[in-house]
Amino acid sequence: MKKTSEKYQVVVAGGGLAGFCAAVAAARHGAQTCLIQDRPVFGGNSSSEVRVTPHGAANFHAYARETGILSELLIEERARNHEEIFENGWTNSVWDLTMYDMAMKTPNLSFHLNTSVQAVVKDGDQKIKSLLVRVANAETEIEVSGDIFIDCTGDGVVADWAGCEWRMGSEGRDEFGEPHAPETASGDTMGNSIHFKTVNMGRPVPFEAPDWAVKHEDPSFFYDQGRHTYDIRGGYWWIEIGVPWHTIYDSEDIRHELTRHTLGIWDWIKNKDPKTKELAANYALDWVGQVPGKRESRRIMGEYFMTEHDPINRTVFEDEIAYGGWFLDLHTPGGLLAPTSEPASAEGYSETSDYAIKSYCGPYGIPLRILLAKDVDNLMMAGRNVSVTHAALGTVRVMATTALMGQAAGTSAAIALKNGLSIKEVPTKAIKEVQQNLLRDGCFLPNVVNEHQGDIARQAVITASSEMLLKGAGPETLDRLPGLLEWNEPETDPKEPLRNRRGQWIAIASPEIESLSVCLTNHSDEPQQIRAALVNVDHIWDYRMEPENGFISSALLTVPPGGRQWVKWKADLGPQDGLKAQSYVRLELDAHPHITWHEAGSIITGHVSAFEMGKGRMRRVDRGVTMSYLISPAQSVYGASNVISGVTRPYQYTNLWKSDPALPLSQWVQLAWEKSQIIRTVEITFPGHLIREYHAYGPFYRDPQCAKDYRVQAYVGDEWRDVISAKGNYQRHVRHQLDESVLTSKLRVVIDATNGDPSAAIYEVRCYA
Repeated sequence: MKKTSEKYQVVVAGGGLAGFCAAVAAARHGAQTCLIQDRPVFGGNSSSEVRVTPHGAANFHAYARETGILSELLIEERARNHEEIFENGWTNSVWDLTMYDMAMKTPNLSFHLNTSVQAVVKDGDQKIKSLLVRVANAETEIEVSGDIFIDCTGDGVVADWAGCEWRMGSEGRDEFGEPHAPETASGDTMGNSIHFKTVNMGRPVPFEAPDWAVKHEDPSFFYDQGRHTYDIRGGYWWIEIGVPWHTIYDSEDIRHELTRHTLGIWDWIKNKDPKTKELAANYALDWVGQVPGKRESRRIMGEYFMTEHDPINRTVFEDEIAYGGWFLDLHTPGGLLAPTSEPASAEGYSETSDYAIKSYCGPYGIPLRILLAKDVDNLMMAGRNVSVTHAALGTVRVMATTALMGQAAGTSAAIALKNGLSIKEVPTKAIKEVQQNLLRDGCFLPNVVNEHQGDIARQAVITASSEMLLKGAGPETLDRLPGLLEWNEPETDPKEPLRNRRGQWIAIASPEIESLSVCLTNHSDEPQQIRAALVNVDHIWDYRMEPENGFISSALLTVPPGGRQWVKWKADLGPQDGLKAQSYVRLELDAHPHITWHEAGSIITGHVSAFEMGKGRMRRVDRGVTMSYLISPAQSVYGASNVISGVTRPYQYTNLWKSDPALPLSQWVQLAWEKSQIIRTVEITFPGHLIREYHAYGPFYRDPQCAKDYRVQAYVGDEWRDVISAKGNYQRHVRHQLDESVLTSKLRVVIDATNGDPSAAIYEVRCYA
């Protein structure tokens, strides 16, 4: 056995999305970092070995997609990859290589693949000195020393061997009063899954299951118990088994049982189920996973123990470093062996059931303290092993959320080292520095805005070549105006009546509204009346039906019989009615059995809709659509000054500059200062890649709103001089360092071409000396 040693500042164990983002973040912030991964590829559950697509907040909240390092990776993968992503099972090696490419290009980052942690060496009771790791197939053992260690192994292997307290199983309801907790505590955990993929051969092909496969014969197992065969191609998360097996110690037994079931399930779909066997006739098995994807095992006790009350109540933490927004998704213990699958699936994914209402949460902040092991001074966690209850794990465990926690862990570790702090001092002594650096690196935090001291742009006067005015949009193709290009999908059902109260968020620049119009169809033969109301909301995720001090005005609208007609509300509202400048209002229509409110032909950036789900709450309309409406006077909500609002997505306002789509490109935004400034670095955040989850985007995707060709110009002497020129861009967040500093009183970002949208647009510009 060859033995060697290595010394780093930050050592990350586990190369899933949490560990990968932690290692890249630490290295980018200057820490000498080592990433140890026990598999041949990065990505963990998202890799080509397991093939679970990363989920996160955008599945439930429009414009809530996770940004930062994860966003860079996902945007790059979609731009490079020919493969469609529809759900689990279709992740290919392009994703693995996208991550590998980033790791190779990251200064200060070293990594060991196919390398597992064998032991933890401690320096006293409260500190880890090193990890003993073994490289598979190389007969090599390495002692990897470090100053700060980050356990992203999922199972909390490092923390366990370091003597940390941990929990595994389900807390009882009496301990924390969590609505999702079972009445009695138990060792029950969510299970492991494997996935499969099929391919259309273009002709009938046979399949014969081996004798050792499970024989599935009962249709009720699938159709009455929430195990829906919704896609012949694969992607079934419910091929899951946990208890009675232990998800760590019995992982291989679980893998074998899952394989038996997977082959039996495909046999049922292809050869037995009368609803699917004709559809599956031309399909052949292409891939069956043999690395189980794990949902739950050890949870390491940290400096704070997060319960489900925190995401449900959107607790605001002073040490907020990430956010979540997936629902409280707790799978049934036993999976395939249980009487029903995951509760939401078992009830047909009803969006208005009691379970759906109590499980819907976010976006909510996540505190740094759940990443800090309470029993070891230099150990952090990121991933599904963080300090949360079983119930809270239902929402924080999804990979997009864990990636954010990983980036925060790596950033915090590097900042602690730079400032000579222990990692446990960061929440009180350096949290603002961590937060501001996360924002600068492209992340979003619900309760923190850009206040970075070095950002010269914050003191500039901002102007632009033009700006788009918000007028609204109609349902017809002709109303799919240039500049409203966010996502084009046909209206789901133009005859669907208003079964629930519906709300449309509308940004207003000045507190004056003369009139609002809505495009409605009255399906009856008589005139109908419908109540419209306008309320103030705190932000685009304010789903309260009756926000405190929110009511502005209401009216009864008369709708004549007939289809797609504009009905006007002459509101004549102003500040005296409670309207606030640079804010959102929500236009609501009550439920009505005879009236349809039509969706707009395009999504207007930052303008989303929701429906009443019950118990005083709304829920985002699937696909994040904009409803048809017109507003007068037109609102100047895409002004140039938005590029220094401190927020890089629609939230409490649009936060976006957007040029007039009727004018040709090039278009520009300008920063001007009273005194000349020394500028060396320019950072820009473009729109795109926010409204929906990653798996909604197609092969070779480049977001139309994102700038493709752009320049940065500085006013030097008496002329504009190009100091940066970029072509072929599709990334949302870009950072440019000039070859040499420039002294200027004016700077312009000029967008010469986008990836399809006729409007130029920018969320943020930052400048640093």
